[in-house]
Amino acid sequence: MDLQNRENFLNKLAERMGRPRQLVPEPMPTLVNNHPTTRLTDRSQAQLCQEFIDFAKVMLVDVAEVKEADLTATILELCEKYGGGSVILNNDQRLADLGITQAVQAKYSDSYVWDFNQSAENLNKAANANIGIVYGEYGLAESGGIVLFSDKEFGRSVSLLPEKSIVVLRKSTVLPRVAQLAKILHDKAQNGERMPSCVNIISGPSATADIELIKVVGVHGPVNKIYVVIDDL
Repeated sequence: MDLQNRENFLNKLAERMGRPRQLVPEPMPTLVNNHPTTRLTDRSQAQLCQEFIDFAKVMLVDVAEVKEADLTATILELCEKYGGGSVILNNDQRLADLGITQAVQAKYSDSYVWDFNQSAENLNKAANANIGIVYGEYGLAESGGIVLFSDKEFGRSVSLLPEKSIVVLRKSTVLPRVAQLAKILHDKAQNGERMPSCVNIISGPSATADIELIKVVGVHGPVNKIYVVIDDL
């Protein structure tokens, strides 16, 4: 639609509505409250973490709270609990620094680390893996959700295609809600930092109750979601 046709269309629309065209936007209404930016911000970090964990469990997430010294043993125990077999991990230096990548590779010969140079192989490995292991950027207390950033080393498929998904997260990175995440991303953009190619917010395993209000888990995406929360407070 060119500019002239657009103007004619809008003029006719205003005429049919029985009023002149409004060329100046209406002022924004006065906010009733500031809950979007302040809700849950009065909690201590420990309280935020507890709300995050409690809500995650409501969303059918299996949550393990661990000290960093017990992390690799816990990861391997969870892998065994959920069937072991083929495991895929993001090529995340944080997983390697915690010893998780090395421990999983030593335990499971069929383990695979995401390689951005092998796009077809990445998708094939993720689709056929039993377990995917990723590092979470943030947790959200309000929803029990976790935030994942994607880039060439952090494939979305690692957390979405395997039947079971394990997310490693630090208690110190739990935020009150999405408003605080938006502020972090805004500040990154303002500072000229490289932004993630995709931001995923995931709250538990996929589920639906569309058919006869019967809840079915694992309709698309992982059937089991597991958070391994490192107690670093």
